[in-house]
Amino acid sequence: MTYVITQPCIDVKDKSCVEVCPVDCIHHDEDDDRMLYIDPDECIDCGACEPACPVTAIFTEDDVPDNWKEYTALNAQWYKDKGRHPVYAGGARIPLPAYGPASPPVTLPVAARTATPAPPPLLPALTPVAGK
Repeated sequence: MTYVITQPCIDVKDKSCVEVCPVDCIHHDEDDDRMLYIDPDECIDCGACEPACPVTAIFTEDDVPDNWKEYTALNAQWYKDKGRHPVYAGGARIPLPAYGPASPPVTLPVAARTATPAPPPLLPALTPVAGK
């Protein structure tokens, strides 16, 4: 079992977890990445990073919430590609490299996407009542 960094880390990159990690298994590319990543092959499952995270973005692999399960593969893939596939700027898609022609990029759940809220509905025009 390993630890996984998930969606709340995007655009935060606090690095408190990096400071407490005894094996230096948490990394990112300062210029390209919008989040940090845990190397599943280097992580010793000590758990020091989990309470250090100010945005509760770190979970054990078994405890990653269902709507963020894609981040388990994303963390591992980052180390295979050494950051070649960072989270897209809009946060709507996480591109994982294709292992064959039928492997599309992973799409984040709707709740995790950056979305512009819809404008409030327009009120009907008020007509003055005669005699008042």
